[in-house]
Formats: sequence, structure tokens, C-alpha cells
Amino acid sequence: MSAFEADVKSSELKRVLGKWSLTAIGIGAIIGGGIFVLTGTGAYYHAGPALALSFVIAGIACVFAALCYSEFASILPVEGSAYAYAYGTVGEIFAWIIGWGLILEYAMGSMTVAVSWSGYFNKLLKMFGLHLPDYLTSDPASYTGEGFSMNLPAFFIVLFVISILIKGTKEAAKANNMIVIMKVSAVLFVIIAGVFFINTDNWSPFIPAPEMVKEGDTLKEAYGVQGIISGAAAIFFAYVGFDAVSTQAGEAINPKKDVPFAIIVSLLTCTLLYILVSLVLTGMMHYTDFNPQGKFPDAIKAPVAYAFEIAGQGWAGYIITIAATLGLISVLMVMIMGQSRIFLGMSKDGLIPKMFSDIHPVRKTPAKSLMLLGILIATIAAFTPISKLADMTSFGTLFAFTMVCVAVWILRKKEPNLPRNFRVPALPVIATLGILINVYLIWNLSHDAKLLSTGWLLLGVVIYFLYSIKNSKLHKKGLGETFKSEQEPLEDVDIDIDNKD
Repeated sequence: MSAFEADVKSSELKRVLGKWSLTAIGIGAIIGGGIFVLTGTGAYYHAGPALALSFVIAGIACVFAALCYSEFASILPVEGSAYAYAYGTVGEIFAWIIGWGLILEYAMGSMTVAVSWSGYFNKLLKMFGLHLPDYLTSDPASYTGEGFSMNLPAFFIVLFVISILIKGTKEAAKANNMIVIMKVSAVLFVIIAGVFFINTDNWSPFIPAPEMVKEGDTLKEAYGVQGIISGAAAIFFAYVGFDAVSTQAGEAINPKKDVPFAIIVSLLTCTLLYILVSLVLTGMMHYTDFNPQGKFPDAIKAPVAYAFEIAGQGWAGYIITIAATLGLISVLMVMIMGQSRIFLGMSKDGLIPKMFSDIHPVRKTPAKSLMLLGILIATIAAFTPISKLADMTSFGTLFAFTMVCVAVWILRKKEPNLPRNFRVPALPVIATLGILINVYLIWNLSHDAKLLSTGWLLLGVVIYFLYSIKNSKLHKKGLGETFKSEQEPLEDVDIDIDNKD
């Protein structure tokens, strides 16, 4: 563990994030796609009104993983999230596989949010009488016309967010904090105002009987108990926020205390909000009305706003659409920020090219990494359907959570006397439940998502043996040199666990 401490001290990142800024980062990432977008797809394609139970199941799965993340964060306050944790416990090859899965989680998550943002942005424009042509707001698979098409708003919002992140973490955190306050206010407004327009008939039956539903060109079974489980798997990407908190440990003022606090508080807060919003939404609007081939074809893209419009409260639709349009920007910001920090950790270990760990001398951000990420994420988001992106994100998230539950258990056995500011209670029980429920949710993802994601992991194994193992600092210099930086340690860095904000 002393090697990790040396890595923390030599970090060039600025420590500017306190526990409430970290909590805001978590809430900023969690509240977004799950409430503003996936509530519609989850209700229609999976669970109906019982979507609330899907959020309960997903939240329980997250609690197990969150507790394990918190113990790790109290021991290893470094950027890189689950990748760094696995590196110090189960070995480099497993750490690489987790890191590769996290790339899937964050990159696909960023793309999903960018496409979601585009849907709300287009709705906002229409509210003010402006219309973008379909070929500039649709990916090729969704475009019903002829000729070229791309999701131009999704492309440009990614580049806009990248420009903010390059300027500096402190500036990005300030912008995120303001957006989070506005976004939470909008969610509370939805819950409080929506209660007055609930039609309880829409909740009957609360768990609809299983039936086949057409998604694109594919028929799939929805509803019933199986629909609740598949719904939990499909909306799981919405919980990526607390994982994003752990990627910011390298910029936390007091990471050993503040990161566990932020992880748990952000998760519990947002899980409660998710459950309440899903109940309000399915009470205001019948779940079958989210059918993209039905009488409200655009409702599935912006479900919360449409629910209020259908209830005759168009003014509320304006508020929600504006809040969602701005709020999704903070989700995108946190996800891309987290992705770049995972790359930073992997690059420091030599597993990916050095450019990903280059820090801008003035702004103290991984500017090169952010620019490359921006181009890739923007391009793929512009040409890929949201359903494919969301399911692959869920796979990456669930895979990483599973491995963290395994790794924290191994570390407790290997190093039982390590100082831990936070300890998972009843670890064998918590870790086992976390592993089982995450694997079960992975099994219930769509066939295409499992196939594509497995292919992604296999590609990662090939890259590891062709490139990473040859350039690994662990293999080149030995374990004692793995985490040493080529730079002189920063004099002002203090990682003492008793440090206060």
C-alpha cells in the first residue's frame, strides 16, 4: 500500500474537491438518463408501472457494490476507480479487464447521455417554434428517410462539455454544482406537482401480464416478474454516478473520508428520487402510451415532459424540458471526466499509451486524453441508436461492480490489518449478494448487449497481450517501481486522513 501512497503524493492533479462537491458529482451523474429518459423505455419495454420495483432491485444491487467501493476508497485514494482497486489486489491482468469494462461503461454511458440530451434539446427547440430536419437529429438506424443522417446535437454537446473539462476540474465542479441544484429542484417539482395528476387506474395492473413487445425489428418478452428483472438490468446504467465519485479520488481534498461519504449519500438520495419519479410518471401516463409507434411517438424520448403535456400542464413541460436539457449536461460532464481519470490510472501503469496520463502544465487536466475521448464519443453518439448504447453501458457497470465485490473480499483476506476508515459490515454476506445479483442482472440483459459486450472484453484481452503486457511498468521495473512518478512529488499535497475541508 505504500506504493499507492507514493502515487497519491506524486499526483499532478489539483486536490480541490470536498465531500459535498464529490456528493454533487455523484448526484450529477446519477440524476439524468435514469429519470429523464430511461423511465419511458423501462416502463414500455420492460416492467410497466412495476418499474419502481426495477429501481428498487437495481438500487439494492448498487448498495452492495457501493459499500465495497467505499471500503476500497478509504484504503486506496487514487484515481482509476475499480481498475486501481483491482490492480492492488487481484493482479494486473484482472485490473486490465476491469479497466477495459469501465471504458465500456463510461464511454457508452457518455454516448447514451449525449443522445438523450439531443432528444430533450430538440423538444426544447420545438417548444419555441424551431425545428431541425430529421436527418440532422437521427442516427442512421433510426432515420426513416433516405440518404445521409446523423445526430448533430449529440455530436456538438460532447465537444462543448470537453471544452469545459479541459479548462480545469475546479471550474467544471462549480458548473456541475449549479446544475445539480437546479436538476434536483426539477426532480422534486416533478414528484410534488405530478402527484396531483396521478390516475391510479394507470397502475392497474401494477405488474402487467407477460407479453411480446416489438423493439425496433425484434420481438421481446416484457412485463411480469421477468420484466421487472430485465428492467432493473436495462436501467442500471443510470446508477453509474456513485462509481464516478471514486474516479475523482485523485482530486479529493480528503479522499479516505470524503469519497465513501459521497458514494453512499449520493446513491441513497438518488435511489429514493428514482422510485418516486417512476411511480409518479406511470401514474400520470399509462405505460402503453410510451409506445414509439403509438399515438405519442416522441413520448419515449422525453417521457417526463410529455407526461405533463398530456395532463394538460404544458407550462410544466417547459420547466422540465429546460431542466433536463441543462441537467443532462452535468451527467455527460461527470462521465467523460471519470473516463479520462480511468485512462490516467491505466496510462500511469503503462497499459495504454503515455499521452493519456499527460497533464496540462497550466490547467492541470489530462487535456490530450479529453480531446481524443471527445472526438470518439461525439462521433459514435452521432451514429448509434440509444437502446444499444444503454444496454452495453449496463453490462460494463454490472461487470465492474461484480469485480469490485470480489476484489474487496480478497483484499480483506490478504491484508486484514490495513487501516480502513470504512469497513463493509458482514463482508462475506454483502460481497456474495453483490456478486450474485450483479451476475443475474447481466444474464438478463438483451442478447445483443451480452454478445457485443463480451466481444469488447475479448478484444481487451487481445490488446493486453499484444501491447499492454509489453509496456507494463510492473513487468518492466518490478512491483516496487510500478507507481513511482517521473515527476518530483508535489510539496503541498496532504493525504492525512484527519485533514478537514
